[in-house]
Amino acid sequence: MTTTVEATGKTVGYGRISTGSQDASLQEDALSKYGVEKIYIDTISGAKAERPQLQIMLDHLRSGDTVVVWKIDRMGRSLIHLVQLVEELQKKGVGLVSLTEGLDTRTEIGRFQLNILGSVAQWERDTIRSRVQAGVDSARARGRVGGRKPKLSAQKLKMAKTMYASKEYTIKEIADELVVSESTIYRAIREA
Repeated sequence: MTTTVEATGKTVGYGRISTGSQDASLQEDALSKYGVEKIYIDTISGAKAERPQLQIMLDHLRSGDTVVVWKIDRMGRSLIHLVQLVEELQKKGVGLVSLTEGLDTRTEIGRFQLNILGSVAQWERDTIRSRVQAGVDSARARGRVGGRKPKLSAQKLKMAKTMYASKEYTIKEIADELVVSESTIYRAIREA
């Protein structure tokens, strides 16, 4: 049995299209048919973190409101981001409905589906962390250490120190001679 909690606040819609040449009509029509009071649409790539209309919508939401999306992938740029957004909505007491997937966090089954999404997102985070650590461990085993390679070889570093100590060259002249930036020379001298 699925228990539905009626929305006591306003119902707003959110949509996203990736480029200006795409048309948001499909999403807008579905959201309007559902009965949303206001629709926020971003025209921006799904990978972009900054979504001005999403942020405006989030800032205006209050407890009891419901956000409706045509499809869940319109909301978050990744599964992890989506779960974070939904957690933010839950903290505010805001429900989420996805028309295509039939997800409704105002119901028991919707909250269950959300927990599954959260578990998958946590697994994804753990998997990424494990892969990164395995790469670092593998590189260390081959004698590589993290960080950037030095801009100055030992020979160039010695040359830079000698030129600087002679007081015949400016930092700019030393940098030009060794084909590095002035900040690299300053840093090398400071560390020496």
